[in-house]
Amino acid sequence: MITPKQRAELKGLANSLEPVFQVGKGGINDAQVAQIDDYLRVHELVKIKVLDNSLYTAKEAAAEIAEKINADVVQVIGSKAILYKRNEKEPVIRLKNK
Repeated sequence: MITPKQRAELKGLANSLEPVFQVGKGGINDAQVAQIDDYLRVHELVKIKVLDNSLYTAKEAAAEIAEKINADVVQVIGSKAILYKRNEKEPVIRLKNK
């Protein structure tokens, strides 16, 4: 679980990111979830875009993906969601403790 200060720090880092993954009318499948998990293992922070033709809202998609891969939803704005998952072995992002 991340603290509100850590969440604010992650929002700032994600501000310059472009969406790497998209959720469309096909929904969320296991292969896509595995790809997102692999991406987070390397980068720790990802921005996902939920397309207009998707059956999911950005909030629903982010919550479902985060639950499946044990990640944190940092922020959901409009059709975009930001997820964070710390790499315990080789952390990329050094968050302040409090």
